[in-house]
Amino acid sequence: MAKTRELVGRRKAIRNIRKITRTMELIATARFKKALDRAQEAEAYTRKIAELASDLASAGGEITHPLLAVHDKVGKSLLLVIASNRGLCGGYNAGILREANTRLRSNREQGVQTRLELSGKRSISYFRFQRVAADATYIHFEDKPRFDEVEALANHFLELFTTGAIERLEVAYMRFLSPARQTAVVETLLPLAKPTHIDSKNTAPAKANNRVVEYEYIPDAVEILGQVLPASFKQRLFKCFLDAAVSEQIARRVTMKAATENADSMIKLISRQYNRARQAQITKEISEVIGGAAALQ
Repeated sequence: MAKTRELVGRRKAIRNIRKITRTMELIATARFKKALDRAQEAEAYTRKIAELASDLASAGGEITHPLLAVHDKVGKSLLLVIASNRGLCGGYNAGILREANTRLRSNREQGVQTRLELSGKRSISYFRFQRVAADATYIHFEDKPRFDEVEALANHFLELFTTGAIERLEVAYMRFLSPARQTAVVETLLPLAKPTHIDSKNTAPAKANNRVVEYEYIPDAVEILGQVLPASFKQRLFKCFLDAAVSEQIARRVTMKAATENADSMIKLISRQYNRARQAQITKEISEVIGGAAALQ
């Protein structure tokens, strides 16, 4: 009976785990739908304001702006790593951290001094284990990032860039391409490229077309660019957090679905083992009864 009791206990434990993974799969599915709706709503605005900023910067002629300043040799850079606060999402965090490590190593080899800022408990714990000090950490960005929270972070980056504390801003995150495809990337947000357009699929800078757009600036191009360029940067940074939220929920849904299916397979296997053990035990008991009856005759 010891073996059958052990199998019953294991089957019960796996059934309880299956309930948890199934529930987490359903929760991730619901959160994914909400996060996807927010990302899709922000995509059109992000694309159009980036195109507008690109057109204005191109049509402005020799007008310069601090956010458009490109340095021949970058000496100071800032890398923002956007990971998750929770686990159980497969290789989501591993892919982002791998890309971040690659960029840090590349900057080190090129002699670029890199500031590191981390969003998400998983990235914080990882770099703490690697004994890499972070200049700032953030854990308040959940699956529903708010624009005002991201705007405060964007203003911090704008101040660092315009004062010369950094010459480049890069973001390591999981870019959302479709529900079936996400990819970990390191994207440069500052300086803003001139002239570039935003691709509709991934909001990354794409090659500008040859169209010529003429604008009449009232009051002047400098003041208008001073409003449009920071707004474009803030929206692109916000889109990075939205993409990260969508990709995290997709990864968690897929992982929990796989865990639920594995639990089903293990329950079937253990049930067969239990039935065989129980059948062998019954056969043994019957044989003992028959043998005892034969001995009494």
